[in-house]
Order: sequence, then C-alpha cells, then structure tokens
Amino acid sequence: MRTIRVALVVSGLAVSVVSAQNPMRPGNWESTVQMQMPGMSMPAMKNTKCVTADQLKDPAKALPSTAPGCTMSDYKADGTKVTWKMACTEMSGTGELTFKGDTYDGVMNVTSPHAMTMKMSGRRVGDCTQ
Repeated sequence: MRTIRVALVVSGLAVSVVSAQNPMRPGNWESTVQMQMPGMSMPAMKNTKCVTADQLKDPAKALPSTAPGCTMSDYKADGTKVTWKMACTEMSGTGELTFKGDTYDGVMNVTSPHAMTMKMSGRRVGDCTQ
C-alpha cells in the first residue's frame, strides 16, 4: 500500500517539478507514471494537473500538498532537461525529465527499503478550465 502511495505522490510531483523550472507553458498537463520494482510491476497511473503561469514563477507553489514528509531540492534546468532530488522520511530519489515541445519523458529512481524506478511521460492537453 505504501508503494502505491509513493507512486501517486510522484505522479503529482512530475508535473510540479517541471513547472518549477519553466521549460513548459501553462495549461492542463497529463502525466503518466509506470512504477517498476524488482519482481513487481504496477499498472501505469495517470494524473492531470492545471499548471498556472504563477506556478511557473514560484517552485514553492508548484509542489503538491499530497507529499507529506517530502522535500524537493537541487532543481536544475539545462535547455530542455530538468533534474531534481527528492528526500522523504523513508526514501530518497533523483529525477530527470526531457522536454520536446508540449511533451516530456523521464525517469525517477527512488531508494527506500526497496529500489523503485518510475518512468514518466507527460503532455499538454489544453488550457486550464478553472
């Protein structure tokens, strides 16, 4: 159950982290996360999040409130590539996303009692409807 919760948090973080460094434009972004652990694979999870222009300016506003005990650090953007680190109470990890227009692909490697790899992809699906 904890593994599922981690994957859900990361699916939200994927969009949040990329919005913190601004290689994307505001709008609704759909992210897909496929989690893999040795001997176990989970179905892909999808999440859609409205990323506002305000969030693109301030990383603190981009982080979701659904990640208790987790902090994101070392955001780096180099052209179309974004990297970051995550530290939580019982796990840590590093992530990397590469943008191509209104899409991205990447991976997050998490270490906890069990190593996890999360493959991520996303695409802008339109304007926010708020």
